[in-house]
Amino acid sequence: MNSLHGKVALVTGASRGAGKGIAIELGKAGATVYVTGRSTKGNSTNDWPGTIDDTASEVEASGGTGIAIKCDHTIDSETEAVITQIRKEQGKLDILVNNVWGAHDLGMEAKPFWELPLNHWDTMFTAGVRAQLATNHFAIPLLRENKQAILVHTTFWDDGKYTGHFYYDLAKHALIRMAYGLSKELTHDNIAVLAVSPGFMRTELVLKHHNAAEENWQESDELIRTETPYYVGRAIKALASDPDVMKKSGQVLKTGDLAKEYQFTDIDGRLVPPFTL
Repeated sequence: MNSLHGKVALVTGASRGAGKGIAIELGKAGATVYVTGRSTKGNSTNDWPGTIDDTASEVEASGGTGIAIKCDHTIDSETEAVITQIRKEQGKLDILVNNVWGAHDLGMEAKPFWELPLNHWDTMFTAGVRAQLATNHFAIPLLRENKQAILVHTTFWDDGKYTGHFYYDLAKHALIRMAYGLSKELTHDNIAVLAVSPGFMRTELVLKHHNAAEENWQESDELIRTETPYYVGRAIKALASDPDVMKKSGQVLKTGDLAKEYQFTDIDGRLVPPFTL
């Protein structure tokens, strides 16, 4: 059933990983999905696998309409141009998934705060938190023209536990608070604002780091609790399809909990429990 037929979505940071999985699942439900990122065919960031063109093609193959727009979300003019293009081509925006994240470029060093370089702030806040905030700034006026819309921030949350990396912890909690604040400001516009926390995902970069592939990841004990990026995609698809989603506005929700509530599984048929540290 194409529960999102006629809906227009924007998924930022969708060259690979969670963004790609979310875009494809929204496409499977019949949505028109705009995908943004820096990686384009023949010019992938750091030569990593995946581009926005690949994602758009897979959205199309899944039954949706995929439209790739190259965008560096740290450049406000490029972010604004994305929203301008969506307004011009579609006249509306129903679903915004803020997934762009810059820390992949730097990695996660297991060191105390005072030993970490200050450019961790730039990758996680300028290219992460602020990039999502700027997307909201330009997109919310278009979202507000609808009778109903949904805005999602992907983040990480484990009941307030410290993640073990100072900048990562600070940035992810900032995204949760951003979603909460916007939920208050957008209540009367009937826009549900949510923070969604996936678990440990088997993204392209995670598999590469562990010298594994989707065909043999079970052989690695370190990947035993992982899930595919399509799992969070199915969670967001379920939320976007829920006519009563406003009841959840302002909350931070785990993919594993949403799977139980909405009765969906990962693509391998597993009901992966909520991730805990």
